[in-house]
Amino acid sequence: MSYDPPVPAFTSSPPGRPWSPPESALPMAQSSVPVAWLGRTSTEDTQDPTLSLPRQLRNARAALPPGWVIVAHFYDVESGRKDLKARGQGRAHEQFNISVPRDGGITDLLDEARSPDRRFAAVICESIERVARRTYFGTKVEYELEQAGVALCAADEPILTDGRAKRATPTLTRRVKQAVAEWYVLQMLELSWDGFIQHIEQGWNIGKPPYGYLAERVPHPVPAKRAQGLTKHRLVPDPSRGYVVTEIFRMRVLRRLSYGAITDCLNQDLTRYPPPAPNRADTAKRRWTRSAVRSILENPKYTGYQVWNRKARKRGNRANPISEWIWSSRPTHEPLVTRQLFDAAWPNSAEHPGVRKERAARTNGASMDRFYILRSYVFCAICDRRMHGKSSKGRLYYACQPKKAQDQDAEWYSSHPSAVWISERVLLDAIHRFFEDRIFGPDRHQLLADMLTAAAAANAPADTTKAQTLAAEAARLTRQKEALLDQLVIGEAGDGDPETTAEFRRGIRKRFDALEQRRRAAQAKAEQIRSGSGERGAGDPDLLCAIPQLSISFAALSEGIRREIFDSYRLRVRYDGRDRGVRIEATITAAVAPDLAAVVERTGKTMSDADQPISVRPRQDSNLRPSA
Repeated sequence: MSYDPPVPAFTSSPPGRPWSPPESALPMAQSSVPVAWLGRTSTEDTQDPTLSLPRQLRNARAALPPGWVIVAHFYDVESGRKDLKARGQGRAHEQFNISVPRDGGITDLLDEARSPDRRFAAVICESIERVARRTYFGTKVEYELEQAGVALCAADEPILTDGRAKRATPTLTRRVKQAVAEWYVLQMLELSWDGFIQHIEQGWNIGKPPYGYLAERVPHPVPAKRAQGLTKHRLVPDPSRGYVVTEIFRMRVLRRLSYGAITDCLNQDLTRYPPPAPNRADTAKRRWTRSAVRSILENPKYTGYQVWNRKARKRGNRANPISEWIWSSRPTHEPLVTRQLFDAAWPNSAEHPGVRKERAARTNGASMDRFYILRSYVFCAICDRRMHGKSSKGRLYYACQPKKAQDQDAEWYSSHPSAVWISERVLLDAIHRFFEDRIFGPDRHQLLADMLTAAAAANAPADTTKAQTLAAEAARLTRQKEALLDQLVIGEAGDGDPETTAEFRRGIRKRFDALEQRRRAAQAKAEQIRSGSGERGAGDPDLLCAIPQLSISFAALSEGIRREIFDSYRLRVRYDGRDRGVRIEATITAAVAPDLAAVVERTGKTMSDADQPISVRPRQDSNLRPSA
């Protein structure tokens, strides 16, 4: 956008049509020119508006031609990089005792400029960057004022009162100043960004220490700031609160408790689990809240790394995507949780469903006959949706019933029966035997090895075919390389120009190297498949060694204990109603293996204290097709 700034309309003229007076009328016009002053200072935490705004007004008044009088004052305390639609809406100016009267902000200025009974014929500011720090918004304001017949003047630019004066050079000067102002802000932001990255790389914390940590203050490395008493700080564990953070993560990962359930557990013993202190003492609730628990589970600083840019401060403090977080390249302080535990506790509604627990059912007075112990664990293998509990003739079932109006366009709808039902008793029988034999039983390692061998055998034909395809691709690339060498020999045998021959050889070499890289990649992948170390894997089978053996009858355990075990091992059951096949999955990670072992030991002690029989339940035939 490029245009010439208008000459002020000294007398009433139609809006949108600036009027330049003749030379003979200038003295009279100059004696009666009402002007509006436009000021702006940046956010209240970087500048002092009580000093900046009066200075801007003084400089603008000193630059006015004789007879020009400021009759209105418009100013804002806000960033000049904000969108024009969002300008003039803040109330930061109310926090200061500014000696300049205020008639409104930049939005009010533009509204009055478009009014037929406006009070001013021109607008003046200290410098053009006070209008906006973005060239587009600055020229947009200038254009809107021009359309209303109002000139925009700057105290550090010549004010043209002669309609015949040349405006090309002043316009160029203004545009250069606007571009420089925008460049300056962008450069400062980029330098500040790099500075913050170095700040966290050195382990310095930004902001208030999170719950569970204390601030280890160090005198500021800059002598001038150190003389002012300023400091920087690193994070050190709080001996009275650090363990609470670890316990919250364990509740979330091992017991798979919701935010509300964790909050209730913490509030039962505030002496052992002291609640966090708010930033403002008058807002203290002196108890745990769901938001406090969630903020702890979402804070990656507990892993020992410094992390910055998690929130967009200029966009309402909204959370940034994880991809935009800035992590330090190494741990900078003592961690309270491991990276694996943090990743496992990361909020995910699909992995942490809200279900009715046994204790909640009793509290609410619900019938225990309708408590579904497997709710949230059973999924339909056809549509991959969670199956819901149902009761029929005194028996409990889990069902999946898609709705035609909502699901008829899905790919799986045509192969999905109208209703898939499975008895809870049958599922529990399969799940009990799964845990007794494959998780806690004495033959679990052999069972897992047999399963992996069977899976490898089932995948062998496909892997063999893929390996053969990759080997054929490597052979084809080898032949292409040989063909390139033949072309090189033929080309050098000719009597071509030396420069052309050199360029030809460089091209051949480039294609040859590319073919060689592709050949090596194909050959390496084929060998990887043949050796059985392909992309498929079952994790680390040795993790079973971290779980103690336990010979108990799962049916004798209470529903609460069984659900705790199911939650700890992230039980997931997939039932296929087409062939009545069930797939049972349990997850053991290295980060939580010791805690899983503690759950098992606590379960065994509970059974022993209660004089329950500790023995492996005899196998029972089932009409389900098992798949571990």
